[in-house]
Amino acid sequence: MTTSRFDIDPYLNDPTHWATSMAHHADLMIPCLDAVGAKSILEVGAYAGDLTRLLADWAAQAGARVMAIDPSPQPGLVQLAADRDQVELVRRTSFDALPEVELADVVVIDGDHNYFTVTRELELIEARAAGRDLPLLLFHDVAWPHARRDDYFAPEDIPAEYRHPIAGEKGGLFPGDPGLRKDGVPYPKSAAHEGGPRNGVLTAVEDFVGSRDDLRLAVVPAFFGFGVLWPRSAPWADEVEEIVGPYDRHPLLERLEANRVHHLATVWESQTREGRQRGVLERLLESSAFAVAERLSRLRVKAGVAPAQSVISKDEIRRVLGR
Repeated sequence: MTTSRFDIDPYLNDPTHWATSMAHHADLMIPCLDAVGAKSILEVGAYAGDLTRLLADWAAQAGARVMAIDPSPQPGLVQLAADRDQVELVRRTSFDALPEVELADVVVIDGDHNYFTVTRELELIEARAAGRDLPLLLFHDVAWPHARRDDYFAPEDIPAEYRHPIAGEKGGLFPGDPGLRKDGVPYPKSAAHEGGPRNGVLTAVEDFVGSRDDLRLAVVPAFFGFGVLWPRSAPWADEVEEIVGPYDRHPLLERLEANRVHHLATVWESQTREGRQRGVLERLLESSAFAVAERLSRLRVKAGVAPAQSVISKDEIRRVLGR
């Protein structure tokens, strides 16, 4: 993907090419940073540093700083922080770091994707604002699968009253199915059901906005969802509105994203079934019982009591497996 100012590879740490990086939203995110005139960015949940790298490139031109909060940074993020003067890495949870670090002009929330965590992070940010306008807030995963379905990095750390039963090995996720599907996309630490109160990232953000005045939330339904939240009273509010407002819950984008994730899940489902079938065929090749059955079938054909097409041989299985 190429933006107007930066060349980035949003698939750098995305081997499935499912577009999991928030860097895919750069074409809207960077203009918002410019509109705010940001000099500091706080990134909650940086993982391998794909977005952090983009933010560092922008910060180098804008004279800004990026603080990445992640208790379990991947090697790429650690190296990026060591190499780039614009980046500071904080190896703490958001709950530990947010009450103490300086509140930035822009905060990116892309950490633990569940209602309790996102709600608590927003409350901590609001407390640090201490009567001032909130900073510009940017969110990921405000569309399927985590808009209305919690996901827990460590389920045991979530209070029981906020924690939904998790999927575990009972099945995976599939767009349009609020429950679990046998060959759905595996999210073993996601909630076993979608929807309902206190469930999902978007639900948390909407509840936060709904209980406060003067906040504007825009949701861009692309690449798992890009959320933008800002105070209407901010001096840059109108400019941010001009940037993201036209994309807010746009029906064409919603249909495109629904089609995209449906294909992703369908391909996963098909590959999972194919893999399971290949596994069965592999076991048949190693099965002594199958070898005996093959010999008996050939004897029945030779004796004229069974048609030739009734014989399934190991050679046929090897051809199917491409051997």
